[in-house]
Amino acid sequence: MHLVTLSGSPASPSRSGWLLQRAAASVRRRASSSHNIVLRDLPAGALVSADARHPALVAAIEQVVSADVLLVATPIYKAAYSGLLKIFLDLLPPDALRDTRVLPIATGGSPGHLLALDYALKPVLGALGARHIGDAVYGLDSLMPRDVSGQYQATPELDQRLERAIAGLLAGLPPAQPQQREPLALWTAAC
Repeated sequence: MHLVTLSGSPASPSRSGWLLQRAAASVRRRASSSHNIVLRDLPAGALVSADARHPALVAAIEQVVSADVLLVATPIYKAAYSGLLKIFLDLLPPDALRDTRVLPIATGGSPGHLLALDYALKPVLGALGARHIGDAVYGLDSLMPRDVSGQYQATPELDQRLERAIAGLLAGLPPAQPQQREPLALWTAAC
């Protein structure tokens, strides 16, 4: 199983990035390979101009298309996922997430933004072909306080929700070889 993580936070450090890596550590135990994509580290000019032929973007897109399991994390700003994540998702080819198990993860300051996952992010993931979208995990900032050294710590409640979501996402997934996907070159040639 090939695991890919996609961090949509423009900030570093970020609670959503931290929660993503916490989830990824749990999934990696079953993965044969993994790759982390931090969107803020991709070339901003290529992202903003939607240059899907830029080598860094081609490599990131290929990783997402080849994923068997994709963990997507974002902070919620003004009742929506990050613009950085939106820009990248718009570059993915149609059906890029076909046969991919996807777990949406988000963080925010209030419970009022929880529905952004169901009404904003999940529909986009579905439009990209994802048919197995796990139970989203929304972590309130208050559930990830910093300790005396400045490191984020998860409350037991958040850890339990994250583990349940991961178990549901991976249920019935046999340890298998990565699936063969349509070559990305065919899609980029059409751009």
